[in-house]
Amino acid sequence: MATLNQWVAGSRPRTLPASLVPVVVGTGVAIGADGAIWWRALLAAFVALILQIGVNFSNDYSDGIRGTDEDRVGPLRLVGSKVAAPKQVLAAALGCFLAAAVAGLVLAAVTTWWLLLVGAVAILAAWFYTGGKTPYGYRALGEVSVFVFFGLVAVVGTVYVQIEKLPWEGWAAAVPVGLLACAMLVANNLRDIPTDRESGKRTLAVVLGDRRTRILYAACAALPFMFVLVLAAPHPWALIALLAAPLSIPPTQKVLGGASGPALIPVLGETGRLQIAYGLLLAIGLAI
Repeated sequence: MATLNQWVAGSRPRTLPASLVPVVVGTGVAIGADGAIWWRALLAAFVALILQIGVNFSNDYSDGIRGTDEDRVGPLRLVGSKVAAPKQVLAAALGCFLAAAVAGLVLAAVTTWWLLLVGAVAILAAWFYTGGKTPYGYRALGEVSVFVFFGLVAVVGTVYVQIEKLPWEGWAAAVPVGLLACAMLVANNLRDIPTDRESGKRTLAVVLGDRRTRILYAACAALPFMFVLVLAAPHPWALIALLAAPLSIPPTQKVLGGASGPALIPVLGETGRLQIAYGLLLAIGLAI
């Protein structure tokens, strides 16, 4: 039986900024449009957070029963390390998905029922990332999914449930948020290239190889600051997001400097802090 601390570690807390930052940025857009509805924003944050935890448990379960995590370098995996039974981790994942569905149902009821379709697709994407017979996460499509769901869907969806419109600022702000979420996954998959290659897990990092994956990480960490200039034309205060730029330097230096294996683990935390700082500052800039 896994301990509480092990369950918390298994939820992979360093990845959770990827779920909350889009909601913060989307709420910043909504405030700027004078349409923020705080209880809807908080409910959207709950949906995003619990869905992300569900994704992490689902990946833990699916990778664990395949044996992908037996020689894992990174943070604790519950099934792979045999501290929790596969059925327990599966139940935790499904419980999270159910909670997200119920909260999403409330948001759909007060806005539009089309959100149910979006939510259903998001849950299916969460499961089939590593679940099922042909998981798309094993087909080099993980980054595409992260960009779509932790960038476009999360930011634009948060804006919509509050102002029930789809302004261009929401789409524009979603791009850099999605890129930073991708940076987190790229760093994770860069670390796991050797073990993923051996286990047959064909991530984008495995396809690109070590050198090009490091360049991809640097691009995902740098491009969001260029998008600030696009948003700054009508929203000059968005430029304050540039204050987060120094936080991109340490993880990028580690990645481009050739860090590998356990030496890449701190990059996840540093990328998470970059996401949080960038997201908060951009949200403030768009809200003013």
